[in-house]
Amino acid sequence: MSSRADRIQALLQPLNPVRLDIVNDSARHHGHAGDDGSGETHFIVTIGANALNSLNRVEQQRQVMNLLADEFESGLHAISVKVIQV
Repeated sequence: MSSRADRIQALLQPLNPVRLDIVNDSARHHGHAGDDGSGETHFIVTIGANALNSLNRVEQQRQVMNLLADEFESGLHAISVKVIQV
């Protein structure tokens, strides 16, 4: 079975990212709300993609969150998304 980071990377490929950094931040949230003990509940994503450049911040976030909807259904609790211009 692939890691959640691998699945996040695959799910974001439709955006054709020029840059995509995915950091598992779950250890910092151990014992907090949303921690299910899997070690794969909290992530930080930095993405640069031409498809996001023309969108405002809310639309950028919505685009990323929509692509990750299945992960939220399967245990992803929180993700911090930083969109950079490319």
